[in-house]
Amino acid sequence: MHDVDTSQKGDTAPLCRSEITDDDFLGGQLKVLQPVRGYRAGLDAVLLAAAVEANSDRRTRVLDVGAGVGTVGLCVARRLPFAEVVLFEREAALVDLARENITRNGLEGRVRACLGEVGARAGHYLEREGLKDGSFTHVLANPPFFDGGSATRSASKLRAAAHVMDGGDFEVWGRFLARMAGPAGQALVIHKADALAKVLAGLEGRFGRIRVLPIRPRPGENANRVIVSGIRGSKAPLSVLPGFVLHGDGNGFTPAAEAILREGRGLYPK
Repeated sequence: MHDVDTSQKGDTAPLCRSEITDDDFLGGQLKVLQPVRGYRAGLDAVLLAAAVEANSDRRTRVLDVGAGVGTVGLCVARRLPFAEVVLFEREAALVDLARENITRNGLEGRVRACLGEVGARAGHYLEREGLKDGSFTHVLANPPFFDGGSATRSASKLRAAAHVMDGGDFEVWGRFLARMAGPAGQALVIHKADALAKVLAGLEGRFGRIRVLPIRPRPGENANRVIVSGIRGSKAPLSVLPGFVLHGDGNGFTPAAEAILREGRGLYPK
């Protein structure tokens, strides 16, 4: 159930209803339309959303960067009924689906989707959408997996958009997250475990109190994902948390994973 890519070479046709699936998240509490081909949200999206901790001391404003069809941000909004969420995505076809997902889940009052990108033209999009620098308490990212300089680009535009990272690798993403996070704002990133060094480099000097949570498929196995969090302006040192285990001895999820995936519980128990 990790986020997957099901693109096929040569697929350049525009999206139509036969190319869209209707998928349940959070045990059916959330229904998400997403393309059959290209980037498909799954376990990674739910885990990242679950890492957002409720903060009763101040207004919770969440920016989902590279939101796709909005799964991460919508999961946050369903989990935290007081959170305001902005979905920020550069592909117009996915923004359209994100807006439909907002409406069909009854979240129009607290969630909106905006067209935009994290690179050189970010300021143009932010101004057009009325998004202010430093105005979010949480900035989230499930960024592309492959470096544009080394990956083979797919013929599918949506696959390239979702899985090939352009413009300075995660450095550009880290800079944008820092731009949008408010004072003591939290960045949360989920990525492949072998990309940890790049994620840390992108956050370095911008976020402190870095916490690395390894996500392990089963007890004793190496992590294949990490969730990295940091606090804007903090000088506290980095720490590595005990790993989170998804499956027990069989194929079923652990009780902790089930609570997140089916019930919308948070990743960090109170």
